[in-house]
Amino acid sequence: MTDPSSPPAATRDLVRDEVVLSADVWVVKVGSSVLAGRDGRLDMGRIDHLAEQLCKVTETGRKVALVSSGAVAAGIGRLGLKGRPADLRQLQAAAAVGQAYLMRCYDEAMRARGRGAGQLLLTHADFDGRARYLNMRNTLHALFEFGAVPIINENDTISVDEFKFGDNDRLAAMVANLLQAPLLVILSVVDGLYLTDPAKPGPAEVVSCVPRIDEEVLTLARGGVKSALGSGGMQSKLASARLVTRAGGSVVIASGVRPEPLTRILGGQEVGTLFLADGSRHAARKRWIGLTARPRGWLVVDAGARKALETGRNSLLAIGVVEVVGDFGKGDVVAVRDPEGREFARGLSNYNADDARAVRGRHTLEVRALLGAAIYDEVVHRDNLVLTA
Repeated sequence: MTDPSSPPAATRDLVRDEVVLSADVWVVKVGSSVLAGRDGRLDMGRIDHLAEQLCKVTETGRKVALVSSGAVAAGIGRLGLKGRPADLRQLQAAAAVGQAYLMRCYDEAMRARGRGAGQLLLTHADFDGRARYLNMRNTLHALFEFGAVPIINENDTISVDEFKFGDNDRLAAMVANLLQAPLLVILSVVDGLYLTDPAKPGPAEVVSCVPRIDEEVLTLARGGVKSALGSGGMQSKLASARLVTRAGGSVVIASGVRPEPLTRILGGQEVGTLFLADGSRHAARKRWIGLTARPRGWLVVDAGARKALETGRNSLLAIGVVEVVGDFGKGDVVAVRDPEGREFARGLSNYNADDARAVRGRHTLEVRALLGAAIYDEVVHRDNLVLTA
């Protein structure tokens, strides 16, 4: 039987079909402004409609995780506040009250359709350590096995600047990379990436497909405004989309206030802007090294070392290191920069910072004589190195 929501075969976008239909794991991010009405309170109709959409996608056999903003907006309504608090204590209190209510709403809407909801509240620190990172992934897969929909949010009640993601767009990208999800869908109050400023008079055309996020594409997002309740604009969304596409996933940015956004995407309709994967899919471990964990320091290398590393066949040796910055330990993620300060790679250091400083610029035999024969020949082995530029 033909899906009535699907366009005729002659008008279907075959690229979208291939991307969407082959994606067995979806991460969906929804912003606060999608979930809240004009009064700043949660719109229960939209919560229910989103839950219905998520359940319809899972009914196809796909695994779906939801990254949901809205805790602060929910708390504003529950506490009877007139607007978003400026005081951090009040903001975190609103998040605490709102998160409980937000999850209750999702859980009731899911259970009405035979699905459960599982809650994960995260900070950036949860992604930095490899053990916690793997525990998160195991928990998410266990929830999938039980037929539950994981609902993920930043732990706003305890997050401080050092551990904050900045906004849930970035959190969604990191969850997508954690799960190696082929598709991230970002639902916002805009229809996608516009060619012209939608706030100016005249029709604003939406870009249907972006093969690669380059400087020209990033320019289209500059000058955009953020919504009243949200914490990120189109620049934030493109930065997050870039994290996913560089790891081999695809991204759709679309309106979450229009009816049936997810089932229309699933049906092959031209919804929002599709950002295609930029290259092959990275292994989970390399996604963590190159795109998720925050570097504890960085190594500045000479031009010859950069050229050698960019072939993908060479490790970073001490002789190519000209400067060591930061206080990191053996096994920590470090960034690798060229003499102009441009980061082009990340990797796991075989040395702590003090030893790296002691051996920088030295030949391998000198390194062995200085630190002993048991030391690694490579400062960063090629198997633990990911090119980021």
